[in-house]
Amino acid sequence: MASAAIKSGALVSLKDLKPSSEFFKDGASLRVTGKLVEYSVETAIAIIVDGNVSLKIDTQHLRELTFRIGSIYQFIGELLVQSENEATLQARVGRNVDGIDLNLYHQSLQLLKQFQADHLNKRTN
Repeated sequence: MASAAIKSGALVSLKDLKPSSEFFKDGASLRVTGKLVEYSVETAIAIIVDGNVSLKIDTQHLRELTFRIGSIYQFIGELLVQSENEATLQARVGRNVDGIDLNLYHQSLQLLKQFQADHLNKRTN
């Protein structure tokens, strides 16, 4: 029986994770960052926000992570898209990244997207 390789999580900001996005598909492997605004111990569901966009995170497979409302977290996992374009990230990795400069982080994401687009254009020309 062949085992499926675990895909790396594509860096994506919550603002870019909308139904029209190439990343908004069932099973997409993503890395997201946001501020924890809600966490339920009973359901292991966390909600993170970035600006005015939120995302549910299923944390049932994370063992050694302590959750604090107001802290910044980064998760890697697979996106599960339900009906009406609602999505939950099934986290396989999570970490607290308090102290991260979110403005600088977003700038670096923009530069990375620009670099990748330029690199792709050079390969196709």
